[in-house]
Amino acid sequence: MTTPNARTSAVLPLIEVGAVAALAFGLKALLGLVLWRYAGPISLALLLAALTVYLRTRGLGWANFGLRTDFNLKAWLWLPLQALLAFVVILGTGVATAQLGSAAGFAFMGETPAGIEDRWGAVIDGSWPHYLLWLAIAVLAAGFGEEMFFRGYLINRLRDGLGRTGLATLMTILLPALFFGMGHVYYQGLRGFITTGMIGIMLGLLFLAYKRNLWPLIIAHAAVDSLVFTALFFGLDV
Repeated sequence: MTTPNARTSAVLPLIEVGAVAALAFGLKALLGLVLWRYAGPISLALLLAALTVYLRTRGLGWANFGLRTDFNLKAWLWLPLQALLAFVVILGTGVATAQLGSAAGFAFMGETPAGIEDRWGAVIDGSWPHYLLWLAIAVLAAGFGEEMFFRGYLINRLRDGLGRTGLATLMTILLPALFFGMGHVYYQGLRGFITTGMIGIMLGLLFLAYKRNLWPLIIAHAAVDSLVFTALFFGLDV
């Protein structure tokens, strides 16, 4: 029989996740009014800073959420292969989702969203300062920030609240992926929601397969986004 204390300990993480999600949406909406192009990275940085302070008050750090520091030789040897697999999975999922969507008759899945050029136009036009700025954002905000939040924090806290049954595990992967996709709608539209949502599902599966080690996902995510900005800068198709 589930005790009252057990029920409370399960509900609190879910309340916490709800509050954090509301804060994330609120910050992004407010910043979007004045800094549309950088609303995502800045709001994510502020959110992670607030989470870091909050977690410290509970005696926790990001190592508890996947930013591990307890590597042994075996872990170091596996890291490049795990990161390479994640890199291939991200690219493969993105390409496959777009192609399958187009083949199914959803024309927008094969088109470049208008918000891409509006947001990264200076990179496309060959601006070195903007290219280097977005490379830094790709590593820090996308590579570190998005993986720390969407995989490390959300999946772990949802597991704390929902448990580890088959259905609960499915929800801990799907809900962060849904949130991840929604975070890209404001400049990538419906295509971005579907594509990044599918990528989020695959990264969630890898996160659990890698025993909740974020480093391979961070490396792969940063590498993929850096590749995308480099392709845009040099006028290559992405």
